[in-house]
Amino acid sequence: MAKKNVAELLVETLAAAGVRRIYGIVGDSLNGITDAIRRQKQIQWIHVRHEETAAFAAGAEAHLTGELAVCAGSCGPGNLHLINGLYDCHRSRVPVLAIAAQIPSNEIGSSYFQETKPEHLFAQCSHYCELVSQPEQMPRVLEIAMQTALSLRGVSVVAIPGDVNLREAVEQEPRLHFPPPKPAVCPSEEEIAALAALLNKSKKITIFGGAGCAGAHAELIGLAGKLNAPIVHAMRGKEFIEYDNPFDVGMTGLLGFSSGYHAMMDCDLLLMIGTDFPYQQFFPKDATIVQIDLRGEQLGRRTKVDYGYVGDTKTTLRALLPKLGQNDSDKHLKASREHYQKTRKDLDDLATDGSGKKPIHPQYVVRVLDELAAADAIFSCDVGTPSIWAARYLTMNGKRRLLGSFNHGSMANAMPQAIGAQVSHPGRQVVSLSGDGGFAMLLGDLLSLRQLNAPVKIIVFKNDSLAFVELEMKAAGILDFGTDLKNPNFAKMAEGAGVLGLTAETPGDVRPMIAQALKYDGPALVEVLVDRQELSMPPTITVEQMKGFSLFALKAVLSGRGDEIVDLAKINLFR
Repeated sequence: MAKKNVAELLVETLAAAGVRRIYGIVGDSLNGITDAIRRQKQIQWIHVRHEETAAFAAGAEAHLTGELAVCAGSCGPGNLHLINGLYDCHRSRVPVLAIAAQIPSNEIGSSYFQETKPEHLFAQCSHYCELVSQPEQMPRVLEIAMQTALSLRGVSVVAIPGDVNLREAVEQEPRLHFPPPKPAVCPSEEEIAALAALLNKSKKITIFGGAGCAGAHAELIGLAGKLNAPIVHAMRGKEFIEYDNPFDVGMTGLLGFSSGYHAMMDCDLLLMIGTDFPYQQFFPKDATIVQIDLRGEQLGRRTKVDYGYVGDTKTTLRALLPKLGQNDSDKHLKASREHYQKTRKDLDDLATDGSGKKPIHPQYVVRVLDELAAADAIFSCDVGTPSIWAARYLTMNGKRRLLGSFNHGSMANAMPQAIGAQVSHPGRQVVSLSGDGGFAMLLGDLLSLRQLNAPVKIIVFKNDSLAFVELEMKAAGILDFGTDLKNPNFAKMAEGAGVLGLTAETPGDVRPMIAQALKYDGPALVEVLVDRQELSMPPTITVEQMKGFSLFALKAVLSGRGDEIVDLAKINLFR
């Protein structure tokens, strides 16, 4: 029986670890690997048009499954294109392995064609990054990379020259034969007792949860019931916390609700669970702050913390709950819930069809999508205003999922993530909420939808501008500049790519166009002409922002752009 080469062993090792697809673009330095994939049936090659898309797609798969996902790029520019998507994966803490092909091993160090140093370039967006220079290193380096990505929840990179892939392997089979460990981490008994004593004597408690609450919904609701505490969530916690939650008072942060902000500011004790929310200005200054997190290095990173505990949410809350008494005061909870209900009504009142007038309110688009989408739909949203509307108008129910570039904040993430979600979950409805700027940035991968026959539905919010950047400029008192987009007809471009293309020009078009796209058996795009001047107010307006906006208005009038102020008033004040 012929011995395997290194590439064959690499593919076999990935398959043995449960990897079922690799996202990427072929190239001569990857030939050994892609040829090994061609000759087996366990791993599928997912051909995209840009390697950045490959990394985002792999990240989406890893986010949804919790399992290792893989992307690959050929030497030099090929794997360099992976880097932005990998940064997003790493900062989102999803397990992704990147295979970065390298130039011929005997040419390394000679400034050869397409030569780079992957082990240096990817060091900042990975937990593990190593060069395989000899067959003897395989599969050990690959298995260390996989274990590191899974254990530390992040990116690993294996760089390997094309010629090394084609050499005869020394080892002939994978070395690791166990499933990923699933440890339970809990503070000590003494720490749990101290935390319970602190909570039992506190009356005005607010819980602030993030993505670390995944899988602990019942425990979190039980905790809130015992403490009579409102629950505020960060953006990445929305899909895990918001549903079936009588203690929900919404999000906080730049995308959030005023009710979430006030529930945190009005408490005497803030209990942070599984969140690394980055914005210091949204934390209370005088409250006692307790933080529970699986990662000890995150304790106190964002705000002053009086008590810090290392543990996973589910295990920690299960140990804590039996030691808690029932808080007999529900005044803070009731006030927070009343504030939330008013805030929720105010937001819903903005999501109207505007009595049929053009242009379309983007909030209305997402409200209609929320009503029509499947109960187990997977949504991805671009950074900027699509994230705002997703945060405020998509309803989570425990089955739906929500993807975005919520930590790295990259443009153009939504469609690539939708590709990864769709090919890894072929039976699910997948919808991308794309800004016209983000969609255009990686527009080439619209072609991938047709080639992969991936029935992703893309909603393009077309306002011919980088709208969120414009809002930031207005808030800073700066006249918007460089934000105009001279867009094509995206629906016609979609048709040219073999994708169903639809356009919603009026509010009356929104529901039938979205419904048609969702029912279509194949990829579809709905281009919606939304209002450029729609304001998305943060949960609290600072004096600086008020001054900045007033300054913008004055500058706009003096520069002959006073009509913009009139449009802003018409759209946001007179509905």
